[in-house]
Amino acid sequence: MSSIAPTQDRSFFGHPKGLGLLFATEMWERFSFYGLRPLLILFMAAALNDGGFGFERPQASAIVGIYAASVYLASLPGGWIADRWLGLRRAILTGAVLITGGHLAIGVSGFAGEGVGKPFFFLGLILIVLGTGLLKPNISAIVGDLYPEGGARRDAGFAIFYMGINTGAFIGQLVTGYLGERVSWHWGFGAAGVGMAFGLLSFWLGARRLLGTIGEDIVRDPNATVQAARERTVRNSTFAGLAVLAVVFLLASTGTITLDPQVIGGAMTFVLVGLAVAYFTYLFVFGGLTREEKKRSAVIFVLFVFAAIFWAAFEQAPTSLNLFANDFTNRNVFGFDVPATWFQSVNSAFIIVLSPLMAVLWGALAARRIDLSSPAKFAIGLGMAGVGFLLMVFAANAVVASGGTVLVSPWWLIASYFFQTVGELFVSPVGLSSMTKLSPRRYVGQMMGIWFLATSVGNLVAGLVGGHVDPTKLEQTPTVFSGTAIALFGSMVILLLMIVPIRRMMAGVKDEGAAA
Repeated sequence: MSSIAPTQDRSFFGHPKGLGLLFATEMWERFSFYGLRPLLILFMAAALNDGGFGFERPQASAIVGIYAASVYLASLPGGWIADRWLGLRRAILTGAVLITGGHLAIGVSGFAGEGVGKPFFFLGLILIVLGTGLLKPNISAIVGDLYPEGGARRDAGFAIFYMGINTGAFIGQLVTGYLGERVSWHWGFGAAGVGMAFGLLSFWLGARRLLGTIGEDIVRDPNATVQAARERTVRNSTFAGLAVLAVVFLLASTGTITLDPQVIGGAMTFVLVGLAVAYFTYLFVFGGLTREEKKRSAVIFVLFVFAAIFWAAFEQAPTSLNLFANDFTNRNVFGFDVPATWFQSVNSAFIIVLSPLMAVLWGALAARRIDLSSPAKFAIGLGMAGVGFLLMVFAANAVVASGGTVLVSPWWLIASYFFQTVGELFVSPVGLSSMTKLSPRRYVGQMMGIWFLATSVGNLVAGLVGGHVDPTKLEQTPTVFSGTAIALFGSMVILLLMIVPIRRMMAGVKDEGAAA
């Protein structure tokens, strides 16, 4: 091992070598996650003789929504388990093993026969959810631990790390999309699993050498008895939860109970929104907040609501927009039939290109003393996403007018993704920053959980509405896109009207401008 402490090393473009390891691990994990996700609805909705499950599209879309929502929700217990029991490093390794096993189960489900194939497929999804919950929040925490001094170098480290996320997402969807649509669904699923296996191996082989002891242990209570009781509580709670999940899975697999994904998705949405309302109510009544903290927490609740609306639109990418690419888009380019899932990479490509430009924009605005407030940026983001879905209304109407015989230009989808990506850059990083700036110091971790909860709710709603793009029901498609655009524009207007009172509630929060 190098004599230089991992936190002091600067051999990876001025950053610790450990950042390169975490970059690679996260890149492969995102390769597998985003490589799998767009294939899911196409596979489940495909006819049995085409190798799919033959599910109704609304059912398949709801399953994708539940899966994506559960991935974000799993980050909450995943962080808790790592902090109180496993430690960051063991949580990441355990998560990577579960994700790899999940992809393996999905990959082999096609060779297990119809009766066994479906249980293997859904077991794979469950393992990926559990594994991502352990890996995703904790690998980000180790990135932060590489920079104990904080500051601009830490921000730059996270910028490099997030580039790995988008690089993995971009490449993953190209590779798995081609294999899944052109060779076999299960070749695509298997390729995603191979990517995750690379991530697992790289982390397992390089962690001790490049990270030293970072993330190996947990913060322990000085009283050994208290510490043992704490770990026992987490361990028992974890195994109890897994036991309940296993029983439900077995009952559903054997046909003892029937699970309707649309009903479950709708119920989950109400439960999650109810949890958010209950949490904020508890915080205001029993949280011991000062008057100023209550005001800022109220702003967080407002941003939670509008973030959930934004993600409900944005996360239609693997459902409604993916189906539109598959059914209604002319994908022939110079004689090559572009896989529908390749359009899912457009967002990642725009993120990679536009992120530096947005950083320049924020700097230029700051130099002119123009510093948009968080709600103003959220409103712009909602409006940009609204423009993206408004464009899709015109494209969908062209399809309907032709009776479904016309395939529209791919530029409709590309332009839509451009505006949605700009909207994402106004909402996502701003939301994360706002959670840390506005939260009462003793509730910062929980408020980050609230941000994940908003994303989870958005994915659920997107899954419930995203399956109504169907060649046999043409009139539904423009309705889906126009309804989404109206919701986004309406939310933008409401938020703009709230900017002045929100700005007053945010008085004294650093970096919040008074321009808007």
